[in-house]
Amino acid sequence: MTAKRLENIKEYYFSQKLREIEQLNKQGKNIINLGIGSPDLPPHPDVVKVLFEEGQKPDVHGYQSYKGSPVLRKAIADWYQKWYGVVLDFNTEVLPLMGSKEGIMHICMTYLNEGDQVLVPNPGYPTYASNVSLTGATMVAYNLTAAGNWYPDFASIEQQDLSKVKLMFVNYPQMPTGQAGSEDLFRQIVAFAQKHHILIIHDNPYSFILNDKPLSIMSISGAKEVVIELNSLSKSHNMAGWRVGMLIAKEERINEILRFKSTMDSGMFLPLQLAAAKALSLGADWHESVNKVYRARRKKVYELLDILDCSYSKDQIGMFMWAKIPALYKNGYALADDILYNAGVFITPGSIFGSEGDGYIRISLCGSIERFDEAIKRIKNR
Repeated sequence: MTAKRLENIKEYYFSQKLREIEQLNKQGKNIINLGIGSPDLPPHPDVVKVLFEEGQKPDVHGYQSYKGSPVLRKAIADWYQKWYGVVLDFNTEVLPLMGSKEGIMHICMTYLNEGDQVLVPNPGYPTYASNVSLTGATMVAYNLTAAGNWYPDFASIEQQDLSKVKLMFVNYPQMPTGQAGSEDLFRQIVAFAQKHHILIIHDNPYSFILNDKPLSIMSISGAKEVVIELNSLSKSHNMAGWRVGMLIAKEERINEILRFKSTMDSGMFLPLQLAAAKALSLGADWHESVNKVYRARRKKVYELLDILDCSYSKDQIGMFMWAKIPALYKNGYALADDILYNAGVFITPGSIFGSEGDGYIRISLCGSIERFDEAIKRIKNR
């Protein structure tokens, strides 16, 4: 019998759907998966070279510091200053993670008790809500809408009783909607947190994808007092499977989270950390090379969405396209299932991200031009 904490946790949608796709493939369907944001491009070859060379050394295979290598922490701090204009003390304000997803759990387990409340975006990354639920705290959704530019409506949120709210998750560039953040929005978020004594968790893994102006909320005056920022090399450096992320916060927060994190792992493989440091040293030419590929793919997704008679904004950033479905379909599930079973193409229904995503779908840019061409052909001929 499973623990009570799992009663409100459903299996991750993609885990369930991938099993179904596997069965369809065994039947010879050859499904084209355009649903998941797992970069199919490789990291820079110099990054792989560092991993290989460091992995040959005999003295790098033991347990590592819970706080991460100072080489990686320094690289993260330098990266934040170079790209975001944020000055960090790499000894006290940077904590490497085995992917930012684990950071979400570390934060929830560090700060939440049963009876606490957490503001979670709708639509938003499902892991926020599931991790909150695991702690016994209560998720309180705040709605994001196209009419509101997919930004929080602070006036509406403040009409609620916020006395039990301890954390608020925000995520810009926003997933799944592709909405960019702005300095003005980040100032509003920081001011809201200061006013209501709420700790903001800003999840920031998409700031380099199809975006000329990467932003960190930590660049806003006063942010360090009320914000923890999560970041990752998964999307920006094509290293999703390497599981390298980071947590940025003031020293007090880092030490609090370390109390929990240190019970969960025994440090990250040192050659992996040194390779990640190399990745963070790459220049603008690296990001441009990645974005050149994504721009070409995005044009193909526009073509695919036009065939489906979906409406969408071309101002989106990140590695997905978010689109409103035509009235022909009841919701995103209906459109996604039609395409899966009649065209052999998997796309993500917006409904999995919350009720405000019911009328939308999301398509990943993680696929070759040839795959998109084949998907377009199948959808046309379904």
